[in-house]
Order: sequence, then C-alpha cells, then structure tokens
Amino acid sequence: MRIMAIDLGDARTGLAVSDLTGMICGEAWTVEEWNMERLCGTIISEAEKRQVELFVLGLPKNMDGSEGPRAEKSRAFCELLQRNSDLEVVFWDERRSSIEAHQILHANGKKEKKHRKTVDAVAASLILEGYLGMNSMR
Repeated sequence: MRIMAIDLGDARTGLAVSDLTGMICGEAWTVEEWNMERLCGTIISEAEKRQVELFVLGLPKNMDGSEGPRAEKSRAFCELLQRNSDLEVVFWDERRSSIEAHQILHANGKKEKKHRKTVDAVAASLILEGYLGMNSMR
C-alpha cells in the first residue's frame, strides 16, 4: 500500500510517498500553494498519479500536547481532503518534525537559507517514516 504524508504549511507544503510496499519513503518534494482548495486538488492529483491509498497528515501539537491554531488548520484541511477524496486521512503527531528536518539539513552541510526550499519535504518524510515505523511494529 502506497501512503502519502503531508506536512501542511502556509505557503509551502511537504509531501512524501512511500514505496509500493509501504515500508520506506520513496520520494519527497514540496508544493508551493497558498490557496487551500487548490493545494487540496494538487495533493489529490499527485496521490492519484502515484496510486496512494492513505493520507497521513501532520498534526502540529504544542510541546505540552495541546492543540493551537496550526492544529486547527490541519484539522480543517483534513475535512477538505475528506470531502474531495475517498482516501482515509489519519493524523500523525508532528511535534519537532520541522526542528529535526532543519537539524538533518544542517548536519548534511546545507546552508540555513537553502533549508526553506527542502525542509518541508524532509519534515514530510519524517512524518511518513514515523508512521511507517509505528505500523511495522504491529
């Protein structure tokens, strides 16, 4: 089963898709789009091209586990995806995914200014890897 992880942003959204077996991250990229309706359409189109069967949407929680405006935005986007697609959407606690993504890029010698172009794709791949890892233990 192919799975797509989504790291929702305001202007840039990270996407990552598993391999066909649903074991590892196969590819990751970013989509630049401010309009949530258009972003939803783009994501659904990309999912159809790749025969995705499940969305994993990052749910940004505060460090104390509470939810703020970013989590509300993810929940609203989930509803939009569900209205426009037959695919199931599951949430994944994405606390620290962007921080970890920046650390990975820095450790690999990427300049801070260049992180903006790839950090969301790396964060989406971390969300996907976390979800795949949790499900492989079941």
